[in-house]
Amino acid sequence: MTFLWYNKYMEDAVLIDEKERKIKELELKILDLEALVKYYEEQFRLAKQRQFGKSSEKTNTIEEQIGLFDEAENEADKKAKEPDIEEITYKRRKREGKREEDLSKLPVETIEYTLPIEKQVCPECGETMHAMSKEVRRELKVIPAEVYVVEHVRYIYSCRDCERNNTSVPIIKAEAPEPLIKGSLASPSAVAYIAVQKYVNAVPLYRLEQGFIRDGIALSRQTMANWLIRVSDDYLTLVYDEMHKELKKEEALHADETVLQVLNEPGKNANTNSYMWLYRTSGDTKHPIVLYEYQPTRSSSHPKKFLEGYKGYLHTDGYAGYHNLSEDIIIVGCFAHVRRKFDEALKSMPKESQNGSLSEKGLNYCNELFKLERDFIDLSFEDRYKKRLELSKPIFDDFYRWVTSVKALPKSTLGTAINYVKEQKPYLENIFLDGRLELSNNRAERSIKPFVIGRKNWLFCNTKKGANASSVIYSIIETAKENKLNPFKYMKFLLERLPNISISQISELLPWNVSLK
Repeated sequence: MTFLWYNKYMEDAVLIDEKERKIKELELKILDLEALVKYYEEQFRLAKQRQFGKSSEKTNTIEEQIGLFDEAENEADKKAKEPDIEEITYKRRKREGKREEDLSKLPVETIEYTLPIEKQVCPECGETMHAMSKEVRRELKVIPAEVYVVEHVRYIYSCRDCERNNTSVPIIKAEAPEPLIKGSLASPSAVAYIAVQKYVNAVPLYRLEQGFIRDGIALSRQTMANWLIRVSDDYLTLVYDEMHKELKKEEALHADETVLQVLNEPGKNANTNSYMWLYRTSGDTKHPIVLYEYQPTRSSSHPKKFLEGYKGYLHTDGYAGYHNLSEDIIIVGCFAHVRRKFDEALKSMPKESQNGSLSEKGLNYCNELFKLERDFIDLSFEDRYKKRLELSKPIFDDFYRWVTSVKALPKSTLGTAINYVKEQKPYLENIFLDGRLELSNNRAERSIKPFVIGRKNWLFCNTKKGANASSVIYSIIETAKENKLNPFKYMKFLLERLPNISISQISELLPWNVSLK
């Protein structure tokens, strides 16, 4: 009996342990499912915000938000005198200012309307009348693009006496500029127009082709593509290489990259991503340079090769491919990316839970750093360096201590923001090494935006050659814009000069050359 009782006791104990184990498993599963549901809810709210909400990350302070509700009371001045009643007549002073400024750079064509001499006679007394005043009105006149053929006739001279009496006849040709592309209808103005339409105005070549057809010109997209690739390979690459050398002489740069689809690339499927890399000068430079580089992958070997020999600071986002380029390159992290992640964490929460949340606190830390940076904008580099150490560094240190104390689920939007700060800390704090550095990598993101806008219109590049040509032409155009040059006039100028000069003269054509302006 004792043996049977003991066996039954052990069986009951095993059953109890089994039930407790299953209960614990179910409890853990419930916690996992609750966390998963919370994650999906966050992503759903964030997706709704991205689709229907404001794209701006700008936030107001609590004081500003409260002030919205009592604006009348805040703005009212009880001691102020009531304004006098003003009588408005049909006479008023002519508005001048912005319109005058907008029109000041345009050429003016003047058309005068006068009375014929025989009509300049007074109808009352018959005496000759004089112009007592004049009435002027102005209007904008637009002339659509005109296309016509230019024939370059080059005369060739010889000596008639030598033709009759000598065995050799000297032949001399009149001087004439070299053609842009031999045997082609391409002219500097035509290629510059096509380049600006595609790479500034984001007009795909097939739309340009349709526009030319409407104007009675048979110019196919294939011909236009061939022209762009040819001038890029033969001429514009020379300017690009010279700007590349100048870029690596700077002490602070920015870098970014974005995807690009190339349909016919050897060894790659048409659906796989290629990349357009961007490198540009920082805000402290005298000569802004913006360079794009096409590469088939996102490998860190590409920026390592492009920046070979460079020594200085490099602003980047959090992509790890930049972090081990060279001992001479110091990576500077981007606080705009930090702020963006806390902003997303806040927007992924229900509105009733946002005030006083951890996400809001993290966002406020970032806002305070950017507010101080706006206050430092007019300071010299040395003074900005000192002010950052005095005012911004303590905030960053406090921010990081707070980040390490926060407990959040790793896959939640808040957890993602927290982990990002922890991983990027060695690069984020490099902002305090030099006053020339910037708090964010927004400068690079703004420069890569024209390419992204263009990509939404023309969607992809057909070949690797086309992608390389696009990177060169985008570089020329964006650098011209940064240096306050008209992209069409500068591109036309380059294509007129490059076929007729030596390589040693390329530096004279760079966008910041004083003679160009």
